[in-house]
Amino acid sequence: MSPVRFELPAPTGPFAVGTTELHLVDHARPDPWVPGATRELMVTIRYPARADGDGKAPYLPPGVAEVVAASDARALRIDPAELDYGFATHSVPDAPAVPGRRPVVLYSPGRGNPRALGTGLAEQLASEGYAVVAIDHTHEPPAVRFPDGRVAPRSVPPLTIDVNKKLMATRVRDTSFVLDQLEVLARGGNPDAARRRPPAGLARSLDLSHVGVVGHSAGGFTAGETMLTDRRIDAGANLDGSMAYDQAAGDFGRVATEGLDRPFLLMSAGDHSAASDLSWQSFLARHRAWSRQLHLPDGEHSSFTDHQSLLPRLAAHLGLDPAVTTPVIGAVDPDRSTAAQRAYLTAFFDRHLRHRPRHLLDGPSDRHPDVRFLG
Repeated sequence: MSPVRFELPAPTGPFAVGTTELHLVDHARPDPWVPGATRELMVTIRYPARADGDGKAPYLPPGVAEVVAASDARALRIDPAELDYGFATHSVPDAPAVPGRRPVVLYSPGRGNPRALGTGLAEQLASEGYAVVAIDHTHEPPAVRFPDGRVAPRSVPPLTIDVNKKLMATRVRDTSFVLDQLEVLARGGNPDAARRRPPAGLARSLDLSHVGVVGHSAGGFTAGETMLTDRRIDAGANLDGSMAYDQAAGDFGRVATEGLDRPFLLMSAGDHSAASDLSWQSFLARHRAWSRQLHLPDGEHSSFTDHQSLLPRLAAHLGLDPAVTTPVIGAVDPDRSTAAQRAYLTAFFDRHLRHRPRHLLDGPSDRHPDVRFLG
């Protein structure tokens, strides 16, 4: 049997999407997971582009696609040959940027996930006029490929409370460091380790006076924790991420015990919400700004990643029992779920980074019947 033909839903905004990568090196920081190494990061920037065409970027590059496929195949108990993660996205590599100032949105993936797992959301926001910067937290994902061909493997030790705290502190420093380097780029410098030239017009388009952050799972926790220490970030969204190191012991992150004074969106799925997550309860009790809590009752934790679109294709291709995929992405209609997430997150950032009224956030909508407003 040939591999499944994966495809992400096309972005629906008015702009074509360009993409480029930056290799960033924090010379002042040792890597926390590999002794003797300096902290290196790879990020992908997606942005409104002038050109559309057939030359589209792959979902994952060679050397990473195979490693991630092997990891996912073990979890799903299938043959890795069934998974081809080199399929084309909707993003044009290094296309010239559309003139204009673009609010910047940082994206942090879930623990152990590659930054590519948020590609669908990143492409949608870029098509709506945002510059979206997805971060790989090196040595967490199965593989991170650098431009010189090196592939950094997963090196994070088995998870304990102490490891989780170290992981979160590393992610927060990663995220703020990326924002530092974007400021270098916006000023006309070149933070790329090999000084590769950015796409035409991209540096001038970055509006770093309006910055948001969104993350899935541990990435949502990262979003809140980074906002506590980095005042440059104006608004954040947490996609189904607990803010606790140990729920039972009440060992919460600072964002849960202190709250924030800037807008924050909580999105959850399945049996997870503030009703079941004590860290979210603590956060909401202490939060001092605009907030919403949206819920996908028929979704699951990975509904907030590209798995929502990719797994149904795989299930149909292999004839998988729904019992295999439902614990991962739930029973929600994947097209409706994806459309709803795109709509609400775009509305959130439009409202709080562009200061445009978006009444979609005021209450339930007939256009998105799968989403519940919990507060």
